[in-house]
Amino acid sequence: MSAVEKIAFLGMGLMGSRMAARLLHAGFEVAVWNRTPTACDVLKSQGATLLNLNEIANYPIVLLCLADDAAVNAVFAQIEPFLNAGQIIIDFSSLSVEATLRLAHSAQQKQVTWIDSPVSGGITGAEQGNLVVFAGGDEQKIAALAPIYKTLAQRITVMGSTGTGQATKICNQLIVAATSTLIAEAVALATQADVNLERFAPALANGFADSKPFQILAPRMATQCFEPIQWKVQTLSKDLNNAIKLAQQQQLKLPVANCALQQLLEHQHSGYATQDLSTFIQHIKP
Repeated sequence: MSAVEKIAFLGMGLMGSRMAARLLHAGFEVAVWNRTPTACDVLKSQGATLLNLNEIANYPIVLLCLADDAAVNAVFAQIEPFLNAGQIIIDFSSLSVEATLRLAHSAQQKQVTWIDSPVSGGITGAEQGNLVVFAGGDEQKIAALAPIYKTLAQRITVMGSTGTGQATKICNQLIVAATSTLIAEAVALATQADVNLERFAPALANGFADSKPFQILAPRMATQCFEPIQWKVQTLSKDLNNAIKLAQQQQLKLPVANCALQQLLEHQHSGYATQDLSTFIQHIKP
């Protein structure tokens, strides 16, 4: 068994569980961990082993797919004492640039390589292995990890040094989150104007207003069908907040992003934090 084939994967949420399943089906030896152990049950039935964090040194490649800065900080604090020189951590989580640089520095103190590799493509992309990855870090080491990335993604782009992958994802999420609020407004306006909502998304397809989020969200908003969950409201709020913080650090104002964040936070605090982003249509009142 070569080193690249033995992987520890931490974080079996909506994305991580599907990514781990693809690695298992591709023949990698995968050990999985989640704060709630039952989240690993399905993967265990597919051939994964359960990971004890104090055994992390046995895995040359460590993958993370966790909720936010706080979650990654907490998990890294648990595994840091057991890390060995030469290990590589690939972080698929969506974090702030500030947290990524701090974590990468801590890893470097133990001669561990940190590669930020946030993804775009959602649950469907994770299931089908056609995510896109924005990577920040050592380009040669990233290239050597191609067997892992190719199992999970249709494309990986090295955006620059450590942190630039996260910066790129933040820009991506800024567009997705702000656009989603406008999609809800457009669907609400079309509803009030007696537009045939079954024809709304197909009519705009391939035009200047079209996008993957539009084709996913508009029909769900129009039909008030919010299951299964694809994007959690709190996740988009977190990502948009990271965009605004990064802009502030760069002394840049983002007025549209600020407005969209306030709208998403109001919706989140109305009891929709863990609901699908398409529920935002309910925030738009006639």
